[in-house]
Amino acid sequence: MAVASSPNPNRSLLIVCTSILALLAIAALQVARTVLIPLALSVLLTFILAPAVTRLQHRGLGRLISVLLVGGLVFLAFGGIGVAITLQAKSLANDLPAYQENVTNKIARLREASKGKLLQEIQDAVSAITKALSKSDQDAPAAAQDQPTAVRMETSGLTKLEAIANPTLELLATAGLVAVLVIFMLINREELRNRLIRLVGHGRLTGTTKALDDAGQRISRFLIMQLLINAGFGLVLGLGVWAIGVPYAVLWGFLAGMLRFVPYLGGALTGLLLLTFSVAAFSGWIPFFLVLALFIILEISAAQIFEPLLFGHSTGVSPVALLVAAVFWTWLWGPIGLLLSTPLTVCLVVLGKHVPGLEFFGVILGDTPALALQVGYYQRLMARDQDEAAAIVQAYLKELPEEQLYDELLVPALAYARQDRERDALTEQDEQYILRATREIMEELGERPAEIPSAAMDVQATPLPPPKNCVLGFPARGEADRLALEMLQQLLDPAQWAMEIAPPEMHAAAAVALTREKDPSVICIGSLPPGGLIHTRFLCKRLRTQFPKVKIVAGRWGLKANVEQHRESLLSAGADNVDTTLLETRDHLSTWFPSIPPEELAAPLEAPASGSPVEV
Repeated sequence: MAVASSPNPNRSLLIVCTSILALLAIAALQVARTVLIPLALSVLLTFILAPAVTRLQHRGLGRLISVLLVGGLVFLAFGGIGVAITLQAKSLANDLPAYQENVTNKIARLREASKGKLLQEIQDAVSAITKALSKSDQDAPAAAQDQPTAVRMETSGLTKLEAIANPTLELLATAGLVAVLVIFMLINREELRNRLIRLVGHGRLTGTTKALDDAGQRISRFLIMQLLINAGFGLVLGLGVWAIGVPYAVLWGFLAGMLRFVPYLGGALTGLLLLTFSVAAFSGWIPFFLVLALFIILEISAAQIFEPLLFGHSTGVSPVALLVAAVFWTWLWGPIGLLLSTPLTVCLVVLGKHVPGLEFFGVILGDTPALALQVGYYQRLMARDQDEAAAIVQAYLKELPEEQLYDELLVPALAYARQDRERDALTEQDEQYILRATREIMEELGERPAEIPSAAMDVQATPLPPPKNCVLGFPARGEADRLALEMLQQLLDPAQWAMEIAPPEMHAAAAVALTREKDPSVICIGSLPPGGLIHTRFLCKRLRTQFPKVKIVAGRWGLKANVEQHRESLLSAGADNVDTTLLETRDHLSTWFPSIPPEELAAPLEAPASGSPVEV
């Protein structure tokens, strides 16, 4: 029975302190957003513009001129796009009530054509909402008349002007601050990098340099490629809807490019908004289907052709982490946080990769598998999910050859099971289930069609010679060792080897008697860690004493620690060789007893004597 471990007070205190620090960090990010957002945007733009500045410098322009030229063009473009988008958004807001009639008429026509109750309910709902909005607009002046006249202010015009001017001035101030910071960072980027290395990397120069280079390459490449794809998508979509006749094409192109920064959901949201507007903007259905076809073609082209071609490498962040990060940063910093979510998450993954103590960022957010393949396979067996364990095996076989499967997947799982069983972390029933599931997977692998040697392709009807060499396998302790020996049996060429496996936990005297009866060419003692060294050494000594001329190989398959110590101990006990993988054992057997040449496999056993009848 497993012994319940007592709670560790230090671990509990560490969890509490970490939680408090995380909450304080989130609160600080929220409180200091006015300062942090411009700073983060500046760093983001610096990563994007640095390659262009470097190229201009290589063409002979100075650092200052290159920075001013690139920065000026970019900020002028942003300003022009911002003005155009603002004007179109204001016009769209004023024209929205005019599109209500189109929507109502289309719903009415659909209801008359289909006589469906659902469309009637939709039309009723739209009408109810419209009436409610109209009523609220009509009731607003009346409600204002009911208020005491003493509280009415004559400075309402100034109040409205202030309400409009404050956000505008705040936006312009933020844009100006970002522009100044970007120019400053581009001019002094090497100096800033060196100061950061001095501050953070004191005593860890190599690790800090690698982290900065890794983060810079990942973020810069990802942002540039994503910006190109999204800008191209928005430009083509804007031109397409303009050609179709959809109003506010510039606004829709900009919106499509921006929403594609939202991981996995931005494209769908763009399509939904654009298609809904196309229904409201036109009295007929032809523009709707034209917009639908255009959007589908562009989305498939971007996702299946341009993104794989231009991105090339992943950002190192898992898809789920990207979505969670988008939600978190949007909640924290609004739309700007959505834009910054992917770069910030990439920085956290890089920190988890290179900074000791922050590995949890890499585990939680990274796209590398959380569990090693053999650990995941064993975990599925331990959870009695044989189907998923078999799926892991099949996925492995699609990438790597079957002969590596045993050493890299099945043998480690058996070793994990033995270790957990000895620690009472695994019940006997669970261990038996793992062994039984492993045997079934091995049997399924054994039924896979084997490749026929090319020299014997045309003589399959010719009887093959009997195997020349016999291997007698002894499990050192239990059923897991026997399974490992059966894996070795599947790896050996049946035309060269005949392998017999003794029952588990056979006494030494019975092993000696069986060896004398079978007279094998090789004795193989299979033993999986942990433990088993004493049993293997004792059996090896007894067999060497009785059979000094027989080759003995000790298989400590899956052993990772103290390999040389185990090897010396077993060699001194009489083993001819000690192997830690099944493939090593197979190779040593082939070295001791070379394989039958293909021409010998293709030749008949013995030519019949002249005049003798030939049996068919």
